[in-house]
Amino acid sequence: MRKVGKQTWVYENNIYIASTGTAVGPKEADGPLGHTYDITHKELHCDAENWELAERKLMNESIDTCLKKVNLTYEDIDLFLAGDLLNQNVTANFVARHHQIPFLCMFGACSTSMETLATSAALVDAGFANHVLASASSHNATAERQFRYPTEYGGQKPDTATSTITGAGTALVSKNKGLVKLTAATIGKVADYGIKDPFDMGSAMAPAAADTIQQHFVDLNRQPSDYDLILTGDLSGVGSPILKQLLKDEGYDVSNNHNDCGLMVYRPDQNVFAGGSGCGCSAVVTYGHILNELIEGKLKRVFVVATGALLSPTMIQQKESIPTIAHGVVMEHIGGGM
Repeated sequence: MRKVGKQTWVYENNIYIASTGTAVGPKEADGPLGHTYDITHKELHCDAENWELAERKLMNESIDTCLKKVNLTYEDIDLFLAGDLLNQNVTANFVARHHQIPFLCMFGACSTSMETLATSAALVDAGFANHVLASASSHNATAERQFRYPTEYGGQKPDTATSTITGAGTALVSKNKGLVKLTAATIGKVADYGIKDPFDMGSAMAPAAADTIQQHFVDLNRQPSDYDLILTGDLSGVGSPILKQLLKDEGYDVSNNHNDCGLMVYRPDQNVFAGGSGCGCSAVVTYGHILNELIEGKLKRVFVVATGALLSPTMIQQKESIPTIAHGVVMEHIGGGM
């Protein structure tokens, strides 16, 4: 692996996503991408006793499905990298406790999907592992209870709010030729533009996404036209226009090839305010629909930039602003080069 520019890694060996697994809740299953997920549930508890156990089940299902597709077992996995939104990453930690795979717990809020994927690819590229699982999950009810108000409270929300998705996604990263090639990653910096409203994550995260995308272009001497799709994690209907304007101000026009996972995962009539969000948002969209498009050759090169708001309930109560970050990974149709 070699570092290019200030923040970008270019993988020197052929690194692939060998398999993926996705599991989602009922609202996601009813969305426009419902047919692209491996496992869907008809109710929010996912046949578990409580919300937290439901989220844990979703991550386990995504991992089991991912391994089953390539006939591998947990004993074949060298490392497990995972994270979620809950305090102390309890979903990922308890899943790791069960499977007994060497584990690196990671937290980047909603950027965790690409943080785990980029790091997994780096570890495989450097020869520290042969097979690495990268997972991320979220659950609407667990996140609402921790960061805002419990679902049962029925509190009103502004139009800038997003709806945390219920879902988990897992990717298996390997040097064995797989479905999609991973060629580069740009690691983001923490950005904070003074946004303090936890019901407006899109405005808070857009500057971090813009910074990572711009640095990626500079580091690799590329333009937006070098990508079929520049996909952000969960900027929503609020943050996506801000991102486009910030990049346009710097001379990069992404208006023709940008989309956002938070805008893709639900229909506008599903009562999700500004769109979807959560660790699982970019994970299930990328490891489901986007991966399928790359495998079929409908997309040749995609830059997936997952965005995260690094807030906590304590910091919000202390009137702190919200730090944010974005990490991006380049995925390519097999046969496409750097």
